[in-house]
Amino acid sequence: MRILVTNDDGYHAPGLTVAERIAAAFSDDVWVVAPAEEQSGAGHSLTLTRPLRLRRFGEKRFAVSGTPTDAVMMAVAKIMKDTPPDLILSGVNRGANLAEDVTYSGTVSAAMEGALAGIRSIALSQVYSREGMGDAVPFSVAEAWGERVLRPLIEAPLAPRSLVNVNFPAVPADRVKGVKVVAQGLRDYGRLRIVTNTDPRGYDYHWFALGQMEQVAAPDTDLAAVSDGYVAVTPLHLDLTHGASLAMLARAYG
Repeated sequence: MRILVTNDDGYHAPGLTVAERIAAAFSDDVWVVAPAEEQSGAGHSLTLTRPLRLRRFGEKRFAVSGTPTDAVMMAVAKIMKDTPPDLILSGVNRGANLAEDVTYSGTVSAAMEGALAGIRSIALSQVYSREGMGDAVPFSVAEAWGERVLRPLIEAPLAPRSLVNVNFPAVPADRVKGVKVVAQGLRDYGRLRIVTNTDPRGYDYHWFALGQMEQVAAPDTDLAAVSDGYVAVTPLHLDLTHGASLAMLARAYG
């Protein structure tokens, strides 16, 4: 089995190394094609207004000067075009990709691009507590649980143009309760904060920040699962059509 590993935290991110070790449990044909720099929040964007640069670090190791989507496209259409990957692992992301995060996430979007290409694709993210921010984020749960979570997914008959989003909880590895297959949740939009400061020249600048989730997460969702100490496994698909609204809107146009 040929595996492509990518991410959105960048080629030198520690979570990428974790994903490589997980991949190595399934294959000795593991390739890395990842963004050269961090692309968190890039979503499913691709680069159209400037050329991309490709840097080779080894026989099967490349960095792309673009987004996670660019990296997957470059891998599938150029680097590995003669023998495309059988599996794409995106991550392990430094931080959660839960609920509406999936619409912003470069990690999930890389897996989306793989699914569009007809390749089995799985996004992996490590939730962390406030105490583990920055370079101190621990990946012990992903390390301990990655192989056993992935093994059923590699053989499962996934629907075409679908992907799987996996989130490892922020608890010690020996306190993980198990794996739950759950739906995508939804947070209150009010958790968004904008932090404003002033630069040395007297001009304001702004940072987007996310506050704590105030409401209780709905049961049987990814939010509730990781909060309860489970690994959350969520199948996603790329058809965004809201089927229940089709007939209603058709009637509105008479």
